[in-house]
Amino acid sequence: MNNSSLRHLGKNLGRGVLYILLILGGLVMIVPFAWMISTSLKSGQYVLSMPPQLIPNPATLDSYRRIFELYPIGRMLFNSLFVAGLVTIGQLVTCSMAAYAFARLKFRGHNFVFLLYLATLMVPFQVTITPLFIMMRIFGWINTYQGLILPGVFSAFGTFMLRQAFMTIPTEYEEAAYMDGASPLTIFLKIILPLSKPALATLSVFAFMGSWNSFMWPLFIVREETLMTLPVGLATLQGRWLTEWNLVMAGAVITVLPMLLLYLFAQKYLVQGYVMSGLKG
Repeated sequence: MNNSSLRHLGKNLGRGVLYILLILGGLVMIVPFAWMISTSLKSGQYVLSMPPQLIPNPATLDSYRRIFELYPIGRMLFNSLFVAGLVTIGQLVTCSMAAYAFARLKFRGHNFVFLLYLATLMVPFQVTITPLFIMMRIFGWINTYQGLILPGVFSAFGTFMLRQAFMTIPTEYEEAAYMDGASPLTIFLKIILPLSKPALATLSVFAFMGSWNSFMWPLFIVREETLMTLPVGLATLQGRWLTEWNLVMAGAVITVLPMLLLYLFAQKYLVQGYVMSGLKG
């Protein structure tokens, strides 16, 4: 066997090992979701049966019916959608404007200001949650949508990601627009944003997922059940002495399903957004 055949065989073996590892990794990621769905379709007496059954027998939707009867899941779902949607829109507005200023508008000390703004990423949210809660109390925004939404509409990570994407756009487009008499606002709205759709879509997914899965801040700021989001409401399903895990898993499925649909819809934009922003795994 010559060297070329050996190299070809080695490449095929390496590719085969890689595929096997990817399949195993995929199974590791899928099994918890499969178990979650399976448990949500079981009756209470079969949830902890031994040996465990991955395929429920009999399968029933009774857990979903009961969870809507016992808890205001519909209201919590609306709250999560409403809050996550407005947070996403707010981040798109604030982050895109800040990113354009840092990427294109040259002012004295703009690099220092950007690094200072970026340094806030190193501050854990647990450090800022107490002063932020005090601010919300002073404003009278405890148990309000304003308190849930406004702290989340600013993102240093979103600004950084969009700045990197804006810097990949050739300046010749803007120079030509300036020669035609366009203002910075017109260039921002008519040139920069349309050319950055993949990055904006990526930020939309990150912002929506971050707000949708947020637990600590809604737990602090909201006391009324009518304002609870799904993660907080799902935590109330776990009893002190007894937990109906089929109801908990049904609530988890309801929580995860919108995120799964959003990811499947925006998958191609995520890849393009990573390329434009220069982010690497």
